[in-house]
Amino acid sequence: MRGFVESSVLPRLPEWEKAGVCDREIWRDAGRLGLLGLQVADEYGGGGTSDFRYNTVLNEEFTRGGAISVGFTLQNDVIAPYLTRLTNDEQRARWLPGFCAGDLIAAIAMTEPNAGSDLRGIQTSAVRSGSDYVLNGQKTFISCGSLADLVIVAAKTGAGRDARALSLLVVERGMPGFERGRNLEKIGRKAQDTAELFFTDVRIPKENLLGVEGDGFHSLMQNLPQERLTIAVTSVAACEAALELTIGYTYERHAFGQAIAEFQNTRFALAEMATEVSIARSYVDRCVLEHNDGALTPVDAAMAKWWTTELEKRVVDTCLQLHGGYGYMAEHPIAKAYLDARVQTIHGGTTEIMKEIIGRSLKP
Repeated sequence: MRGFVESSVLPRLPEWEKAGVCDREIWRDAGRLGLLGLQVADEYGGGGTSDFRYNTVLNEEFTRGGAISVGFTLQNDVIAPYLTRLTNDEQRARWLPGFCAGDLIAAIAMTEPNAGSDLRGIQTSAVRSGSDYVLNGQKTFISCGSLADLVIVAAKTGAGRDARALSLLVVERGMPGFERGRNLEKIGRKAQDTAELFFTDVRIPKENLLGVEGDGFHSLMQNLPQERLTIAVTSVAACEAALELTIGYTYERHAFGQAIAEFQNTRFALAEMATEVSIARSYVDRCVLEHNDGALTPVDAAMAKWWTTELEKRVVDTCLQLHGGYGYMAEHPIAKAYLDARVQTIHGGTTEIMKEIIGRSLKP
């Protein structure tokens, strides 16, 4: 993974960040190396493993290289479970080979202009019309939304805010009425396209219903712990990379006749960060093994997600401070890490939502 990131991704990353989107060819390169669909059955071209440590290695190496904005994490950890657990044989044969080869890029569309963490507030609707669903609505902040050939759309197929009102439908590139809006400009993770999506009377065949009608909310909740674990994995890896970079810098940079690493304030700051990051690593590694055993709870995932992402913000900020003026320069890796870190406490469920999940579980 490290070799692939260093040879195939990092040389092209500045170009993608300037464009706001990755070249599709990098997906095919990854597909040829078997880096997509790690947990998809090998009969469809996937990795055929249920061991989440493979996903973890991929996520850590992309993070270590500052290339987490390339969307393979989204494909492997967020999208793949929907396309393996909820699909029937016909759907798997239709979508998974292209998904694993990098020919079909996927996205999931939950967030709307007026509905984020509150999935029951989704307004996008799908009404049965003969053998089709007619989809209308709008989604925003959709990662890989510009590139996506398949979009899993959360839509209301029933009335009210009941959990059973939500279903998942797969919209395919080229369906009439499916349009993409702006590729949204972000403060970080600039190589990953993030788009607005619009659906106007899009006719979706019933064969593109993912899972069971009315079971969308349950399916989304079932897959969120893995997504949150992935975010925790990348946060710890980002902390470790920032700390390694900063330790090296503080020994190279001199002030008042000595390396800044020799000042007590610097040593204490590095000591505090090293301790917290080591503790976070231990907890997240335990969560990965529990996930492999099917024992990771939504509460454990929420704990890992909020703690490590808030830690990443603190660690990267302190590391930037120790870089002084150089840390504020956009060309420096620590400045990029600072900007990339900010979304971590927001996507996948905000820190506040994570604490709410944990708090509700604490009963006598």
